[in-house]
Amino acid sequence: MLYRIGADAVLMLHLGFILFVLLGGLLVAWKRGFLLLHLPAMAWGIFVELSGRPCPLTHWENLLRRLAGNAGYEAGFVEHYLLPLIYPAWLSVPVQYLLAAVVVVVNLLIYGGLLWRNRHRQAAAR
Repeated sequence: MLYRIGADAVLMLHLGFILFVLLGGLLVAWKRGFLLLHLPAMAWGIFVELSGRPCPLTHWENLLRRLAGNAGYEAGFVEHYLLPLIYPAWLSVPVQYLLAAVVVVVNLLIYGGLLWRNRHRQAAAR
């Protein structure tokens, strides 16, 4: 039971990390301190997608699921709604490259918007 709860917690953490990698620039817009967390997270996410390496969170979740007797995948909210988001059946190497490109483009747009906003604020202050 504890291993299953742990595996579900790692799965939720994994989803949160994926969302942070993709949209963490919005947190940077709110609080600049997130920049020091977001840039390495984004770099890691892009590296994992382009290299084909599995994320350590995937390893830890699978280990916990095996220790739980591989129970839990057949029922429950986490398995039904979140597993397909993180591990879709159509995921392939070309799709991983596309996902890495999406991360780069989304974050370039967010950070470009932040730079543009800061420059216009500085110009207005002069």
